[in-house]
Amino acid sequence: MATEKTLKNEPSTEIDAGLVRQLADILNDTSLTEIEVERGELRIRVAREITAAPVMQYAAAPAHAAPAAAPAPAAAPLSMPSDPATIVAKAGEQVKSPMVGTVYLQASPEAAPFVQPGDKVKKGQTLLIIEAMKTMNPIQAPRDGVVADILVGDAQPVEFGEALVLLES
Repeated sequence: MATEKTLKNEPSTEIDAGLVRQLADILNDTSLTEIEVERGELRIRVAREITAAPVMQYAAAPAHAAPAAAPAPAAAPLSMPSDPATIVAKAGEQVKSPMVGTVYLQASPEAAPFVQPGDKVKKGQTLLIIEAMKTMNPIQAPRDGVVADILVGDAQPVEFGEALVLLES
């Protein structure tokens, strides 16, 4: 009898399938990629893998061909180049994300971007904002410099430590 009583007083280590389903529904309804819940010694982590669309590569047009007029592409999240030489060629200081969230390059959809490649920035100037838990967090320039490249797209989810902006001297 004493053994049964002790087991009843110990925290439950059984997995609640309903809780797992609720967590999965939260992932589907939001832009989160993972969620974790801890109750006593029981820890449940639900994550989903986001796969990028395949990158289409086109052959270069001959030098004598006139450039074709194409509609402006829609703003899409940028991806890391697959060619290591391209990665090495981007020298400068990376401004990295201090948190998980969603990046916004401007204060509102109709506003101008905070910065663009080629802009000179001062230490403390807002480069972009990251929304995390319904809070807008300005990401500021760590030093004076020139924006060499913006490595993320507008409304793109980012992870902690992900490179956001490339600054040059």
